[in-house]
Amino acid sequence: MSGATESIRPPRLSPLNQRRLANFRANKRGWWSFWIFLLFFVLTLGAEFVANDRPILVMYKGELLTPAFVDYPESKFGGFLGVTNFRHKVNIDEIEANGWMLWPPIRYNHNTVDSFVAFPGANPPSWLLTLEQICQRYPLGTEDPFCVPGNYHWLGTDGAGRDVLARLIHGFRISILFGLVLTILSSIIGVVAGAMQGYFGGWIDLIAQRLIEIWTSVPSLYLLLIISSVIAPNFWVLLGILLLFSWVSLVGIVRAEFLRARNFEYVNAARALGVSNRRIMWRHLLPNAMVATLTFMPFILSGSVATLTSLDFLGFGLPVTAPSLGRLLAEGKSSLDAPWLALTGFLTVAIMMTLLVFIGEAVRDAFDPRKTFR
Repeated sequence: MSGATESIRPPRLSPLNQRRLANFRANKRGWWSFWIFLLFFVLTLGAEFVANDRPILVMYKGELLTPAFVDYPESKFGGFLGVTNFRHKVNIDEIEANGWMLWPPIRYNHNTVDSFVAFPGANPPSWLLTLEQICQRYPLGTEDPFCVPGNYHWLGTDGAGRDVLARLIHGFRISILFGLVLTILSSIIGVVAGAMQGYFGGWIDLIAQRLIEIWTSVPSLYLLLIISSVIAPNFWVLLGILLLFSWVSLVGIVRAEFLRARNFEYVNAARALGVSNRRIMWRHLLPNAMVATLTFMPFILSGSVATLTSLDFLGFGLPVTAPSLGRLLAEGKSSLDAPWLALTGFLTVAIMMTLLVFIGEAVRDAFDPRKTFR
């Protein structure tokens, strides 16, 4: 019995990793930033369950439906349209008469246009308005169920009548996912290129360094403008363009680590025993190089998010219909009479960048062998 218990016990961390984890936790600023950022990221990953103009679940005549993921025709509820508008009073009355609906906390999607806002154009946060101001533009004789406390635009609306908080949640998710994918792919390419240069050296290293110097001298912004004028940029097109230039950031670090360690005694002993170059690079040299790589990855992530935000702000990023933090900043710049737009975008980007930088500092301290916290 004791043997079975030992076999299912989770493996313990090595003393080195225990020291790194202790150093990371000792940096309170980075430790709490990590948990706050993780909370925001997890919440925005399920953005459809937080901000959506469709119910999460619908029970209609004994059938459980999931409108958040499936487009149901209005004929299913006695109508005639191709797609059901769950915010229409007729559909709401029909469903509630034959079942129930489970709504998300925010009943607006990032592209939901509220036609019955208090004022034309961008509207301030609803907690600054009275209930009479919020409902004054609803048609007489209609008792809209969303014109009640609790279904407000908590951060106001933009000029098109779209909820700012819903666009903020969906834009945060796109920015972080874009930054994570770009960081992972660029790190893989950069590590492979730097490892090849540092391990083999000689003409391979010399030619590769000259090619990298030529490639980094290409103006990436001009290239992006040219491609954007030919191809409509989307998530993957923009990711591929930025990946062409972002992988270079880790090449120098990994190259230096491989150059330093390729002539160590244990590496020469492995070569003498007939171990292949690929195995030596993977098993013996790469773990040492990954220490510096992991230290820089949070900073690369923050730079990727800042790049996407800048491109969206300039109008060369994601499509106009996509929720974006840079687009929110651009709307705030063009709508000086709606300061909540610029303030919301600025605070979100500032908090996000601050959390990522604090996490990066904590990771740097964790992998620094000279630092030991008690």
